[in-house]
Amino acid sequence: MAAAAAAAEPIQVDHDVVGDLNVDDNESIRDAETLYGSTQSVTASIYDYRDVHGRLYQASKTTEYIFPVDEQHLQGYDLAHEYMLILFSNKLYLAPISNPQTILDIGTGTGNWAIDIATESPSASVIGTDISAVQPTFAPPNVSFQIDDAQLDWTFQPNHFDFIHCRFLYGGINDWAKLYRQAYTHLKPGGWFQHVEFDIETLSENPKVQNDQDHVFKTWCRLFWAVGDKTGRTMRIGRDGTMKKLMKEQGFTEVVHKSYRVPIGAWAKDRKLKQVGLLNWHYIDQSLDGFAVYPMGQVLGWSREEVSELVNRMRRAIRDVRSLSYYTVKVVYGRKPEEGR
Repeated sequence: MAAAAAAAEPIQVDHDVVGDLNVDDNESIRDAETLYGSTQSVTASIYDYRDVHGRLYQASKTTEYIFPVDEQHLQGYDLAHEYMLILFSNKLYLAPISNPQTILDIGTGTGNWAIDIATESPSASVIGTDISAVQPTFAPPNVSFQIDDAQLDWTFQPNHFDFIHCRFLYGGINDWAKLYRQAYTHLKPGGWFQHVEFDIETLSENPKVQNDQDHVFKTWCRLFWAVGDKTGRTMRIGRDGTMKKLMKEQGFTEVVHKSYRVPIGAWAKDRKLKQVGLLNWHYIDQSLDGFAVYPMGQVLGWSREEVSELVNRMRRAIRDVRSLSYYTVKVVYGRKPEEGR
């Protein structure tokens, strides 16, 4: 009876941010799944254009990437690309550069961003690099994909690119300062570098969840921070202004840092954020197991059963409409000075 009474407590939220949840006392996780299932037709249309065949894994001998590149996880990246387009109002980048002609996409993954910008700018030459060969066979003629490790010394000519872009590389970089330094070196004077990451800490608009230090949201991020510390590839790159600091330390000017709240689920009052949240919910829900299996099992030494229990706890939490969960996406961009070399 106590549990039922607790479930009936109203959630104290900011109603300028949170939409009408329409949750009664008997609503279950299955009810929430029905709501989110309404986006199946949307996600199916994405996959019509993002055809990834089979289960492919990275074969790099230089960077042991901790996240899978099987079909399920790659489809998650497609969903993330779509919600990012909506979040950025259908813009592929925020840096104030007009008509870049030489473009580099570091950690291109399935190549969505590189393909889209090549389509948008048919006169541009676009290169996408990744440690895994998971890009589509068919792409615009002005885009090429190269299997390359961004952690190694880059072989491109210095002062070559108008624009360098990277997104969601957390867990894959040992030396972020080197990455930023190489981006600076290989940009033309006056060129722009943009980096997008998300903070892996899941937050909540529900104060009861947000203030619970034992909630699975807190457990999840603490574990991933521990994984980053142990592997030497920090999972805190999207926190504490680190990206902006790195950008300035490497000599970039006109540096801009932006932060976006990204809902997990359809609870936002804002229509655009509701769309973002629906796609993001699908992305996170289907990717949770892939996020956790290697980091928890191989790095922290957990059993498969322990990993599954953690994943199931996290999945139940994000499927609970009362969680009002979200995370923040951080964007930083800066310019190489005209006199820079």
